[in-house]
Amino acid sequence: MYIKLAYNYLHDAWRYVIGFVAIFIVWQLGSIPFIIGVMIKASSDGLDALTVLEDPNAIMGVLDANLTLFLMLLSFVIGLIGLWLWVRYVHRQPMLTLTTTRKKIDWGRFGFGFAMVAAFTIVTTLYDYYAFPEDYVVQFNWVPFIILAIVAILMIPLQTSFEEYLFRGYLMQGIGVMAGNRWVPLIVTSVIFGAMHFFNPEVEKLGNVVMVYYIGTGFLLGIMTLMDEGLELALGFHAGNNLVAAMLVTADWTAFQTDSIFKDISDPSMGWDVLIPVLIIYPIFLGLMAWRYKWKNWGEKLFGKVERPPDDSILEIGTE
Repeated sequence: MYIKLAYNYLHDAWRYVIGFVAIFIVWQLGSIPFIIGVMIKASSDGLDALTVLEDPNAIMGVLDANLTLFLMLLSFVIGLIGLWLWVRYVHRQPMLTLTTTRKKIDWGRFGFGFAMVAAFTIVTTLYDYYAFPEDYVVQFNWVPFIILAIVAILMIPLQTSFEEYLFRGYLMQGIGVMAGNRWVPLIVTSVIFGAMHFFNPEVEKLGNVVMVYYIGTGFLLGIMTLMDEGLELALGFHAGNNLVAAMLVTADWTAFQTDSIFKDISDPSMGWDVLIPVLIIYPIFLGLMAWRYKWKNWGEKLFGKVERPPDDSILEIGTE
C-alpha cells in the first residue's frame, strides 16, 4: 500500500531518475558553505587549503567541532528542501503520502523507534565504558556540550529525515512502481544507502567489511518501512541513532567528531564483528516492532507485487 501511493501522483520513470540526480546535486551543493569555511580558516592558519580539502581527516579538524557539525548538517537540510520542492512541484505529491499510508503522521511510532535505539545505544555505551575504561576519555565540558546539544537536536533529525525521505520514501516508491514489486526497491535502496557511506572515515579505519553494517542498516530501515506501511519508525530510529551517538561518544575516525561526553581512544579493528548488529541486534529490533505493531504477511509485504490500481481509483493527476 505504501509504494502504491505513488500511483496517485505523477510517477513517470523519468521524473524519478532525473529527480534523484537533481536532489543529489542540490545536496552536494549544500556542502559549499562548509568547504568555503574550511578554505578560509586553513588559509588564515597558513595551511594549503587544497591539500587540507583532499585529506578527510584534516578537513574535520580545521574548524571548531560544533561549527563543523553545523555546516556538515546544513548540506542535508538543503538537500531536504530540494527533495520537498521536487516532490511538490514535479510529482505534484504531498509529503504526507511520501511519509505514511495513515491519514496523519503517527508520532507515537516515531517516538517508539527513537526510544528503542536511543536506550540501546546509551546502555551499551555505558556498559562498554565501565567494562573498558581505558578505551575512553571523559571530555564533557558544559559550554561546548550545550552548543552541541542545540545544533544536534535542531539539525540531526533534519539530516536523518533527508536520508529517509530520499531512500525509504522517494526511491522506495519510485523504484517500486517501476519494478512492480517490493523486493527490488528494498534491495536497491539498501545497497545505494550503504554505498553513500563508502567514503566515510569509518570505512578507511575499519575496512570495507564495515559496508556490511551500512547496507544491513539500509535493509533494517527498508523492512521497517515496508512492514509498517510508512516511514515513521525509520525516521525515529535513524534520528535516535545519530543524535544519541553524536552527543554521547565520538572518535577521531568517525564522520561526526563532536564535543560529546565521551571520546573513544581505542584502536578499533571491527573485522567480522560487524555481523553482530546486522545478524543479531537488528532482528531483535524488528521483533520488538513486529510485536508492538502486530505485523503480519511478511512475505507479501517484503516480496509481493505492486499492482497498479484500477484507473477509476487513481486521482486524476496521476493519469497525466
